[in-house]
Amino acid sequence: MEQFYTIQGEGFNTGRAAYFLRLGGCDVGCVWCDVKESWDMAAHPRVAVAEMVAAVLEHPGRNVVITGGEPLMHDLTQLTAELHAAGCQNWIETSGAYPLSGEWDWICVSPKKFKAPLPEVLRQAHELKIIVFNQSDFKWAEEHAAQVGEHTRLYLQPEWSRAAQMTPQIVDYVKQNPRWQVSLQTHKYLDIP
Repeated sequence: MEQFYTIQGEGFNTGRAAYFLRLGGCDVGCVWCDVKESWDMAAHPRVAVAEMVAAVLEHPGRNVVITGGEPLMHDLTQLTAELHAAGCQNWIETSGAYPLSGEWDWICVSPKKFKAPLPEVLRQAHELKIIVFNQSDFKWAEEHAAQVGEHTRLYLQPEWSRAAQMTPQIVDYVKQNPRWQVSLQTHKYLDIP
């Protein structure tokens, strides 16, 4: 759908230079999605793997975030193998609703209520990022935290349109439950893509 070089704005790798490959196609259907234009896979041209890798290599950073839409609707085996061969680190941001394909250095699973994550994807997550839209999301976060590995990093992130209301609640929750961390969409505060 789109590709660009920027700073990772969320989660564990916040602040690091990263090249984003945003793949078209998503059937998870989050009402608050900020890239709804990614949902229709047919609306976006197909791009050859070699072209994507070449675009990444035009920049000095070697961290590549593969996101969507829902990137695991695609078989990512060839793309991630070629990125690794080119010396890149592969990071994925996924809802976990589809089986994992590809070679990953960092797996961020951000499960959505609209389509459940697969238990085998949750178990492989390096990072669990829960988007907090309302108070009930804290209980929902704990239900998913119980399904990840013991070394998985746990993040609570306010949904952008509700950040003013939810951030203070997230801060209080993390203070009471210190295994969690706060994640903010710093790229939105910095006004960068």
